[in-house]
Amino acid sequence: MPTDHFADDPRSNLERMLAGDLYIADDPEIATRQQRAMRLAARYEEAFLDDPGKAGEVLTDLLGSVGEGVELRPPLYVDYGSNISIGARTFVNYRLTALDVARITIGEDCQIGPGVQLLTPTHPVEPGPRRDKLEAALPITVGDNVWLGGGVIVCPGVTIGDNSVIGAGAVVTKDVPANVVAVGNPARPVREI
Repeated sequence: MPTDHFADDPRSNLERMLAGDLYIADDPEIATRQQRAMRLAARYEEAFLDDPGKAGEVLTDLLGSVGEGVELRPPLYVDYGSNISIGARTFVNYRLTALDVARITIGEDCQIGPGVQLLTPTHPVEPGPRRDKLEAALPITVGDNVWLGGGVIVCPGVTIGDNSVIGAGAVVTKDVPANVVAVGNPARPVREI
């Protein structure tokens, strides 16, 4: 039988999640928010092909904020959408996965390659709490004028500084300073720009 990790915490799992604390994703309001995001992402994909004006409205409804001139090619996969902000003139290629349990901030004038993953969720390393389905999240920040190459994975809690370039297929596990090229797994700066 799982341990009651929240015996002394009267908050709902949604409230714990929004506070950035450990929670279990079995809250009905969490499920409702996720279903809304999936429906809007599907509508966005359909509208992108048939009615670009409508697509922009759907994207604005799905995401927390969308800057002027953003181009985001579907499909788009999110947990909630509402915790994502994308700055003006940013281009996002196909198949962005942005698991926004915590805030994801993408700056202005960014280039996001196909198949990029921005992953805020975390899980306990210890087997017991992980078996009990505890999870949390840490925010991701992508600065202005950043280029994330195809297939880049950005892990929870990472900040990527302005003007940096992350090479295709890199796994970013730690903060990357501004004005560098970083590559590899784990990603490491290899030169300044």
